[in-house]
Amino acid sequence: MKLTKTPLLFVSFLLFSATSFLVSCRKDKAFKSPWEYEEGEENVAGILTVYDESENAYNHAIPGLSSSDETKFVVGNSFNKMNWVIAPSSATGTDGLGPLFNAKSCSGCHLRDGRGKPPEDGEGLISMVFKLSSPGTNIHGGPLPVTNFGNQLGNNAIPGATSEGGVTILYTNVSGSYPDGTPYNLRRPGYTFDNSGLSGALFSPRVAPKMAGTGFFDAIPASTILSFADENDLNGDGISGKPNYVWDFTENKTVLGRIGWKANTPSIRQQVAGAFVNDIGITSSLFPSEDLSATQVTAFGSLPNGGTPEISDDIREKVYFYTSTLSVPSRRNFKDEEVLQGKYLFEKSGCTNCHIPKIQTGLHPDIAYLNNITIRPYSDLLLHDMGTGLEDGMQDYLATGSEWRTAPLWGMGIQATVSGHTTLLHDGRARNPEEAILWHGGEALNSKNSFMNLKKEDRDKLLKFLYSL
Repeated sequence: MKLTKTPLLFVSFLLFSATSFLVSCRKDKAFKSPWEYEEGEENVAGILTVYDESENAYNHAIPGLSSSDETKFVVGNSFNKMNWVIAPSSATGTDGLGPLFNAKSCSGCHLRDGRGKPPEDGEGLISMVFKLSSPGTNIHGGPLPVTNFGNQLGNNAIPGATSEGGVTILYTNVSGSYPDGTPYNLRRPGYTFDNSGLSGALFSPRVAPKMAGTGFFDAIPASTILSFADENDLNGDGISGKPNYVWDFTENKTVLGRIGWKANTPSIRQQVAGAFVNDIGITSSLFPSEDLSATQVTAFGSLPNGGTPEISDDIREKVYFYTSTLSVPSRRNFKDEEVLQGKYLFEKSGCTNCHIPKIQTGLHPDIAYLNNITIRPYSDLLLHDMGTGLEDGMQDYLATGSEWRTAPLWGMGIQATVSGHTTLLHDGRARNPEEAILWHGGEALNSKNSFMNLKKEDRDKLLKFLYSL
């Protein structure tokens, strides 16, 4: 067979045509790389996103409030920041602190509406609380109080009352390495109570989560949250998101939980009232009794209080409105090529099976501004078994000791600027997002392993994406 040579000019033409075709495909809007930018994805709170990269990024109201609602927001913020004092006080409506408390104000735990952290050496429990329980459940299916202590450790007390003691936290090193040989070190916390009476109690350490954006969760339809659930893992992907059902003290019935580390609270309104009574010792019409045992009620009965209740419905509702209308700051570096590749790797590793990127709100029960907004919280608000490494041994309604609500990731990348630290997880053991991933187990084990098996440069891209949120 005779071979013929293709003319050089024709070869050049073919190469030019092929190159032109590929370039035109890349420019064609129909062409999608696996890590392409999605229009508007930086606006994590949709049209209600705010734009601030300073330490105040978490404490902005959603845009578009009426003048009267702006006033309500400002007043709510003032009571959020205000230090409550021991009764009686000449400042009407601001007294009633204690007799047991963890902080004197909401912002005492949520500095600039941001996230708390575990104490450093020599510090007290500044923005961390310890939930307590005995085996069993109360009449509503929630945690059973510990005899002589109640459901939360009161590590501070007003004069005349006795605190329930503090906690010493000691960390042990957990070392390991990635499949490529890169070493890592984690820290596992251990807790010792000062009060020996708590030696047999179940407990759960929890740092204060950031407040920004939580109001949107009240507006997500229950049907949407439940559509993410797969409690029996019928699709066989290893993920079995589970709803928590909790007692609603406003409605006096069991409803879907959506707020808190264990999704153990049904609404922001109940969360606000619960924080007042449990963390500051301020009663309200929703929670008219302090978290005290019968012995403590008798012992502290002669101490002054700030009234019955100690906070008016009007003030409490303004703090509720303030908390509910806090927006979330826009993402940064969202078009950076490595950030986009990291987003792709985050999804490819299975992280978005729980950290749902995009959700549509429905109708908020009180605040119409939050209706029908496309948000990107990166959470399904469901419980997931995170493995024995993160187990606290305490049941919270339907949540077992190893089950935790998927943490919303929006706003995470600016946490260091707002809160001054990068600690993550319910107890703050993770010093950064990488350590948080490495603590994942249970349902998240496959995703963690996928992350670990990436090349270092790809792990860095995934982390760069998280810091962009």
